[in-house]
Order: sequence, then C-alpha cells, then structure tokens
Amino acid sequence: MRSEASEYVELVQLSARKILDTVPSYVTVVAAAKNRTLAEVEAVMQTGINHIGHNYVQEAQLMVPALKGKVIWHMIGHIQRNKAKKVIQLFDVLETVDSLRLAQTIDRRCALIVKVIPVLVEINSGEEMNKTGVLPKDIDEFMNGLASLDHIYVQGLMTMGPRFGDPEYARPYFRATRLAFERLSKGNIPNIEMRYLSMGMRNSYMVAIEEVANIVRIGTKIFGSSHD
Repeated sequence: MRSEASEYVELVQLSARKILDTVPSYVTVVAAAKNRTLAEVEAVMQTGINHIGHNYVQEAQLMVPALKGKVIWHMIGHIQRNKAKKVIQLFDVLETVDSLRLAQTIDRRCALIVKVIPVLVEINSGEEMNKTGVLPKDIDEFMNGLASLDHIYVQGLMTMGPRFGDPEYARPYFRATRLAFERLSKGNIPNIEMRYLSMGMRNSYMVAIEEVANIVRIGTKIFGSSHD
C-alpha cells in the first residue's frame, strides 16, 4: 500500500510533466519553491525541471547546499540590500533587480568574490505604487545606469502581473514589458543583453508565452496549495 507521501510525489510529478507538455521547448519553467521542502524540489527535478526559484534567503539556504551544481537557482523574491552578500552566494540568477542602489550593492559584493552574476531587471509594468520594480518610463535611463557595473550582467527583464483573476487581465502588463524588451534589444547598451523575458505564473503563464516570455515561474500549479 502506497503512503500519502509517495502519492503526493506522484501528483507533483504529474503536474510538472503536464506543464512541461504545454510549453514550447524554448521556454524555461522555473519551479517556485517558496514554502516547499527539499524532498518536494527533488521530486520536481526528476521530471527534468532544473531551474528552481525562491523568494526567501532564509528558506533557500536550507536547501541550496544540498542541490549545489544540480540545479540553477533563481532569486524571484524582493532582494533587500543588506542581504545581497548572502543572495549572491546562494543564487545563480537574480530576477528582481529593481533599483540602482541595489544593483550597485550587488556589484560591490560580487567584486569581492570575483564573480559576475546574471540579473534580470524587474519592471513594474502596471505602475502600481504598492509593487516594486522599475517603471516602464524609467527603464532606458535605468539600464544606462547599470552599464558601468562590471560584476553584474543584465540578461533581460522580469515582471509580475496580476496573480489572480482572468489571465487576460495580465496581457497589458506583459505586453508593456515585451515592448520595453524589444526596444532595449536594439539599444546596444554595454553589458546589457535582452536574452530572457520572465513573465507569467500559475494562472497566466500561457498568456505570457503568447507575449514572448521565455521564462515562466510556477509554484502551486506544480506543488499544489497545501503549503501556501
């Protein structure tokens, strides 16, 4: 007789495989592991997902060492400047760079350990006062401010969009970010490459892909909601 744990693992893996079957091969699925366990992440890895996202430094540092070199870790939560030292040690990609002061702090910390870290710039595509991110109207100036930083490598943009509701509500947010992405792709700004567009979560990732996202961040649609 199978245990509840083994049944749960099978459900998680089934969900992950269904998602992988629905997205084009060029799209990277980042499994969002907030509030998850090491065993849950390992179950997802067995489906072929090798990009794992985390929101919190405290939780991530409990599992990152155990999986070092086996997966690519994405920081997908807000980054506090006083935690930049720990963030650059734990993560391989930072998706939420949202201020010049933060970028400069990350750059200084990376210089001390002779590391260049890939980052995405978070866009506040809905121009919402209660959300972090660079406003679309400020993105060109912001990118020029990053060009002189030698230890961060800007590789694209990230946006959140609405978490709930009709997925179509997210399309204007994604489109605004895509337009900025396309414009910046032609800008020839030093140390800036528009390679990745990270948009879309559990309820909106297909709309995001239609708007040219090539990274989607999915948590509860893979793991279920029992730990949220």
